[in-house]
Amino acid sequence: MIGGTEANFWRITVATGLLAIYGFGLGAGLTGAGLPFFLMSGILGIGLGDVAYFQSLPRLGPRLTLLLVQCLTAPIGALIEWIWLGTTLTLAQLLCALTILAGVGIALAPEEHVKITRRDLVIGSMAGLLAALGGAWGAVLSRKAYEVVRAAGESIDPVSAGFQRVLGGLVLSGLTLWLVRRHAQRVTGHPVPLFKAFAADHRVWFWITLNSLAGQTIGVSCMQWALETTPSGVVLPIIAMSPIVVIPMAWLFEGERPGIRSLAGGAVAVAGVIALTLAR
Repeated sequence: MIGGTEANFWRITVATGLLAIYGFGLGAGLTGAGLPFFLMSGILGIGLGDVAYFQSLPRLGPRLTLLLVQCLTAPIGALIEWIWLGTTLTLAQLLCALTILAGVGIALAPEEHVKITRRDLVIGSMAGLLAALGGAWGAVLSRKAYEVVRAAGESIDPVSAGFQRVLGGLVLSGLTLWLVRRHAQRVTGHPVPLFKAFAADHRVWFWITLNSLAGQTIGVSCMQWALETTPSGVVLPIIAMSPIVVIPMAWLFEGERPGIRSLAGGAVAVAGVIALTLAR
């Protein structure tokens, strides 16, 4: 209805508002020793990661983009956390994480040869890699933020941490939207409105609000809750299962029947999560 860049901006804006109500009412607001790290986590993970993702998506398509981003974010995050914070994973955790990613890879692998121009392949792959790097760094910075909070003798609830993180993402998302509109204006030579949502069908706000509640409000808060106690090398492979969860939803809402490979990959990924839980 309004394009990916603006939709991304508004979903983060709505989520920031919802989380701010809790943050300033019952939570930590914009206080705490970990604030700079949570803000930077949002700038890289939610801001840079999502912007790069939306650049890769139209060039590589949804399957290849998800395959590239989801399967690279987890190992990159585990590597960064190991080098920077010294966090190590057990052999069982590593094997289970690889099993989950293998299942995701099987489920998302294109079932036929994808025709992509060389230019789109190069730009899309670079954008996908940048999205994976942003997501990985965002997760590890949240882990660092919790370390700083504990070292300062403080505590922060996951919703407040989610608010601080989403706020950082809002800054970069807003800047990106402005740059995109400026570029469109230079190309067309005509004034381009910064926001299209106000002139679009009013139903757009219904979908933006639902998206914000599911992903950037509840989803980000739960991710922060997990990262408070669990290494990113364990959290990120489980989050990589998001496309697997979409399979039955796509069947229900869009009539897209899953293929044998998608179901097999989903079963492998779920088995990996169960094994990972038991391994702990």
